[in-house]
Amino acid sequence: MKLNQVTVEVSDIPRAKAFYQALGLKMIVSSDHYARFICPGEDEDLCSTFSIHIADQVRPNMGGVYFECVDLDARVAALKAAGFAFDNDPVDQDWNWREAWLRDPDGNRICLYFAGVNRTNPPWRVAGS
Repeated sequence: MKLNQVTVEVSDIPRAKAFYQALGLKMIVSSDHYARFICPGEDEDLCSTFSIHIADQVRPNMGGVYFECVDLDARVAALKAAGFAFDNDPVDQDWNWREAWLRDPDGNRICLYFAGVNRTNPPWRVAGS
């Protein structure tokens, strides 16, 4: 089984498209009520996708959508210079990830992070998995 996509609700499609494209995602589908993106650098035939869908009443995600960035610190610095507001600068976490959090214009929580091998192979990985 492979994850295909994550979709979040937005109140303004053009504003959300601009936000996610400025974040670095590549738009591959666009309509007046929906858009889908891929992360740059991934094999387009194998990658997971991220999408936005118009909603009458947005219920921002309570967990978060995570985008891994090998250039996390530089990317956050560039986005901040471009006017993005972050909830926190990149910080090393106890679970061996480095994370920076921000919100899209509708309040959806976005985490830009770097985990490297710890993403799927943390020191506490379940034995035999």
